[in-house]
Amino acid sequence: MFYFTSGLSPAPAKFEAAMDAVIDHAINSQRVVGTTVMVAQAGKLIYQRAAGWADREQNKAMSVDAIYRLASLTKPIVSLTAMRLIEQGDITLDDDITRWLPDFRPCLENGEPATIRVRHLLSHISGLRYRYSAPADSLYHSRNVSDGIDYQPGLTLEENLKRLAGTRLQFRPGTGWRYSLGIDVLGEIMVRATGKSLPELVNHHITSPLGMADTLFSVRDASRLTTVYTDDNLVPSVMRDNQQIPFGEGTAIFSPGRILKPDAWPCGGGGMAGTALDFMQVLETVRREGAPLITRESFDYMTQEHVTANWATQGPGWGFGVGWALLVDPDAALSPQSAGTLSWSGAYGHTWFVDRQNALCVVAMTNTTPEGVNGQFPVMVRDAVYKGLLSA
Repeated sequence: MFYFTSGLSPAPAKFEAAMDAVIDHAINSQRVVGTTVMVAQAGKLIYQRAAGWADREQNKAMSVDAIYRLASLTKPIVSLTAMRLIEQGDITLDDDITRWLPDFRPCLENGEPATIRVRHLLSHISGLRYRYSAPADSLYHSRNVSDGIDYQPGLTLEENLKRLAGTRLQFRPGTGWRYSLGIDVLGEIMVRATGKSLPELVNHHITSPLGMADTLFSVRDASRLTTVYTDDNLVPSVMRDNQQIPFGEGTAIFSPGRILKPDAWPCGGGGMAGTALDFMQVLETVRREGAPLITRESFDYMTQEHVTANWATQGPGWGFGVGWALLVDPDAALSPQSAGTLSWSGAYGHTWFVDRQNALCVVAMTNTTPEGVNGQFPVMVRDAVYKGLLSA
């Protein structure tokens, strides 16, 4: 099944002009080096454009079939896979994770034991976190926990989970929200519950049924892989392996070369690479309320407000479901998107959203971070979509 091809359906001229203007401005002002943007409405692809450079230093233009490191765009794919395993009875939402990982027992700050369940991992309410968001004097740093986008030669997932298990939970599971390595932990649970590798599970349940041939935990054709840039200076520069970059509330360590390392484990929270067109298949599945990959019951669970907007998961007005943020209050978010819109981002420079009320699926992949994640570009893309398609 492949919802979209490279052919486009007609769209209003003012919409195309608005989108082109935003992209041209971002490229010409060097806010982003390269980008691929796609928009679908009511199941039809109405806009796609690749602009700028896939590799600026080699004068290689961006293409619509360019392969990007997905970072956290991996999460909705793995989360959908997990929901399939729950439907099959391989795991349950209420499983104590020690059923599958008997030695994974991080304690609260006071040393008190706590029970983490699968549902806690899915919605980032386990008390775990990422190293980049942890204080410099925390166990995440002293134990050298990997966030899954850095590369430590020889480090296995088993060892990284051991390091993570020796940290402390920020809060009792179920009582707070913190974006975390929980999906990496869940990925190992899925492996142990089924006896299959994470790439096998994702391929069987999600990417193969949707025809996502280019979306993998590795890269088959490295010539299509984009070069990554960081815009922490006035002019974006090529990102180096194990480069520390201010990100969110902390400093993240990025290793663009990780995706090409044969010994890098398949990171459930951020380890895939793929194309914008492939990812649009996931978004259209979400717009269609999970069919045919998961049941309506599973989809309803994924789109429930498991985390209220009080936690501002993607800024004011945003809560969290499973695999994505959930827009609860558009006014608080200062967003033209409808209540119930689903959205998230990827640390290498991507954003996406699905507005089911307006039948919209939008992905904006870039090779430039942090601008492509939380800069002006994704906001301008969002606003151009609504101004061009839905304004009077």
